Amino acid sequence: MGFFDIFKKKSTNVEPEESAVASVASVEEQRAEQEELQAGLEKTKAGFFSKLARAVAGRSTVDADVLDDLEEVLITSDVGVETTVKIIERIEQRVARDKYMNTSELQQILRDEIVSLMDEAHATEGNFGLDAKEGEPYVVMVVGVNGAGKTTTIGKLAAQLKKAGKKVWIGAADTFRAAAIDQLQVWADRAGATMIRQEMGSDPASVAFDTLQSAKANGADVVLIDTAGRLHNKIGLMNELTKIRNVMGKVIPDAPHEVMLVLDGSTGQNAFEQARQFTQATQVTSLAITKLDGTAKGGVVIGISDQFHIPVRYIGIGEGVDQLRIFDRRDFINALFGDEKN
Repeated sequence: MGFFDIFKKKSTNVEPEESAVASVASVEEQRAEQEELQAGLEKTKAGFFSKLARAVAGRSTVDADVLDDLEEVLITSDVGVETTVKIIERIEQRVARDKYMNTSELQQILRDEIVSLMDEAHATEGNFGLDAKEGEPYVVMVVGVNGAGKTTTIGKLAAQLKKAGKKVWIGAADTFRAAAIDQLQVWADRAGATMIRQEMGSDPASVAFDTLQSAKANGADVVLIDTAGRLHNKIGLMNELTKIRNVMGKVIPDAPHEVMLVLDGSTGQNAFEQARQFTQATQVTSLAITKLDGTAKGGVVIGISDQFHIPVRYIGIGEGVDQLRIFDRRDFINALFGDEKN
């Protein structure tokens, strides 16, 4: 069972007429979801393209000056320096090959290169994480700094999983903040998930151990383990996360099957630094990037995908439970650039 599979709806013995109605409904649903995604990324889109329009204003060909301005547009849109350099180099190669390239073509060229980079970054997508064995819970350890939206992401994910008919267990292994445990309990109660908690200050690994034992004994489908988000002592963080991983592996071999890093997209370049810290502290296999609806810094999704080659699993584009969305890089690019013209 792959993690995505728990969201897939299976239909059997469907009559042709019912299938046609379902198909129409599906198209309408997809259109609504894309419109919601566009609305969630509106600030990023508006900021990015207003800068791009100023960069090419009054110019007819893509020359060195235009590329210099484009470089500044990408960097100030929080795409990141390394990824920006890659994009500019690729466009320079196309300009050299095609000679007199019109600035009206620049948006499509830029789109092509960003799509290409994101495709390359997700080349190993099918291999990240481990598949859970039949009859054993799928274990996700969630990491990230305090304030990144970690607890909210766990709560929304639990609610979506319960809606999909899954038995969900949550482990409150961030035992250093009473408020974090209480907030997680509110989300668990709202979602209808079972939460395992201990007293504040308890050993986080002990909470994870108890959670997995309970989940396994009760036939849970998915386990979500919250962890502390302290970065002031990287060695301590690394040791703590390693201990949690080792203890979970004693209950369910190969657990955790996935380590999801939650990043606050509105922090821009700070999100890159958080990704560096946590990828050094533990083996991160997927990303959730939150709070994209309230910021013009959505370019971080492009840069983080490229630099860390860790698949973005979810993006948060609003407060609603359903606004934690499974990330589709093509839909993301379409929301920024508009649907691709055939």
